[in-house]
Amino acid sequence: MNNTHALDEFLDNLWLQDGLSRNTLQSYRSDLDKFLRWLDNYHLGNSHLTSPQGASLLNATQADIQGFLAYLVNEEKSKASSTSRAVSSLKRFYRHQLHLNKISNDPTLKIATTKLPRTLPKTLTEQDVELILHAPDTEKLLGMRDRTMLEVLYATGLRVSELVGLSVAQVSISMGVVRVMGKGNKERLVPLGEDAVDWLKKYLASTRPELLKKKLSAALFVTQRGSGMTRQMFWHLIKRHAANGGLTKPLSPHALRHAFATHLLNHGADLRVVQLLLGHADISTTQIYTHVARERLKQLHKENHPRG
Repeated sequence: MNNTHALDEFLDNLWLQDGLSRNTLQSYRSDLDKFLRWLDNYHLGNSHLTSPQGASLLNATQADIQGFLAYLVNEEKSKASSTSRAVSSLKRFYRHQLHLNKISNDPTLKIATTKLPRTLPKTLTEQDVELILHAPDTEKLLGMRDRTMLEVLYATGLRVSELVGLSVAQVSISMGVVRVMGKGNKERLVPLGEDAVDWLKKYLASTRPELLKKKLSAALFVTQRGSGMTRQMFWHLIKRHAANGGLTKPLSPHALRHAFATHLLNHGADLRVVQLLLGHADISTTQIYTHVARERLKQLHKENHPRG
């Protein structure tokens, strides 16, 4: 089996078995492609290892993988998160090959997976969110669309990819919910809240038809050209509106998602409920937000208590 076939078969299996997103699959391919390039260069520099067909992923040894990881750390100065992801990609690839009996020994078996410290997501205050929400000029078509998207994003805590991928059919105005297909093709129903529903009503009644100009589109949020919004385009819009609103804090693509979770917990929401709303498979992923909420409470105590 050549390298291309092994990679394609592995990624097809991931997609079929786990329903992973295109972005996640691309990350796996990127890590494995980089390892293969390093392997080729390493073999070229060691003539006794070189074969007419070049380096083979299936013939890689533990020493090869350790050498590659050393290269990432020492030569490329990769972040710990990037190196850890590469280890995970390699481990999963070779476990799959072992399962298929394509290899007799897993070269990653004794390679340790780096335990990364859980970093607290930087979150926005409720006042910060208000600045962003009120930044779009709703007298204009695009401003009206952007305000609606921001309201829906903050009301639901969707991932940006989930928001821009929404179709009109996934939204129920009468029930006040949105049906989301999240990671692993897992569906969840998320409440919209009254404010988001009101903005959606106005957007669907006039703004969206005017943007489409009689074109047909299944996408809920559309551009002036009548095409669906993209993640990159919307992320650019968020940064622009944050700047226009006077927000100087650094933003991440998940800024409003983080704010959604933290503000719910600050106002007494149950952690399990927040887990369901965010679409987290494991509650440990959601628990990071309890630390954020706790840090916020400490800060409030320090600022407002006479002996803080």
